[in-house]
Amino acid sequence: MPLDPFLAEKLHLVRDLTREHLASDPVAQQKMTDYLKDPEEWVLPPHVVVEDLQVAGPHGPIPVRAYRPRDTPAGAALLWAHGGGFSAGDLEMPEAHVVSAELAARAGVFVASVGYRLAQNGVRYPVPLDDVDAAWHWLTVEAMPGRRAALGGASAGAALALATALRARDRGRAADLLLLAYPFAHCPNPALDDAAAAEMATLPPFMRFPPAAIEDMVRTYVGRISDLPPDALPGAARLDGLPATHILLAEYDDLRASGELLERQLREAGVPVSTYLARGMPHGHLNRTPSLREVDASLDYFVDAMS
Repeated sequence: MPLDPFLAEKLHLVRDLTREHLASDPVAQQKMTDYLKDPEEWVLPPHVVVEDLQVAGPHGPIPVRAYRPRDTPAGAALLWAHGGGFSAGDLEMPEAHVVSAELAARAGVFVASVGYRLAQNGVRYPVPLDDVDAAWHWLTVEAMPGRRAALGGASAGAALALATALRARDRGRAADLLLLAYPFAHCPNPALDDAAAAEMATLPPFMRFPPAAIEDMVRTYVGRISDLPPDALPGAARLDGLPATHILLAEYDDLRASGELLERQLREAGVPVSTYLARGMPHGHLNRTPSLREVDASLDYFVDAMS
């Protein structure tokens, strides 16, 4: 289907923007701010309690933001990792804060959003992964021991969640569930089919992930694009023995092909897997609010998986 009408009407604001413009041009940054305004302002659900914590990790303390149902005990737990190409993003971005609060409220679960170290200033693989893994240990051993526990994340955060699940499997204490939003799991990124490629051709450059951009992200994270460790971009890893996995795909997303390939790989490995395609949505649509219908439906897809 066409790009979501609300977003399509605002594409003129960002039609000519590039990532270089967004990094340094105040006019471009204001256009992006206007583009990102949604039909309604998001408000924290009143029955969710939020607490900022730090947990111990091999590279130092790790920020974790915890979301708890206010009046009922959480029956399960979720560790959530935001996206940002491994080198950007934080606990304040909607893909971290809004998603975590909404899942805690809708599913009645304890959600821990992990502020892993970013691939900046010499930080590279496996440091971000080590941080997510340490937060997973804290969640399952200290914060919510003995509870049903899920791992999840978006884009690069989905790769970190999947890689953490591989480590947990290999330690003999597998996660109970995986929730992956538009995962970045392969390098090279698989090609889109002809129909999806034709849809993508209508988008502005900053909304695309051409091969050069994929290679730049991988070099930033790992330091190279050859001889990649299997758990860095874990579509290359052995995937059997993973828990049931639910993959959220965005229709207008170059990385949709990675999520679709991952689904086929998981099925071949005998892992129960489902997908939901967010129609008319671009990559990163969980950085918008549930006032957009497909964002709301995407959140409910994960809630249903956790029920």
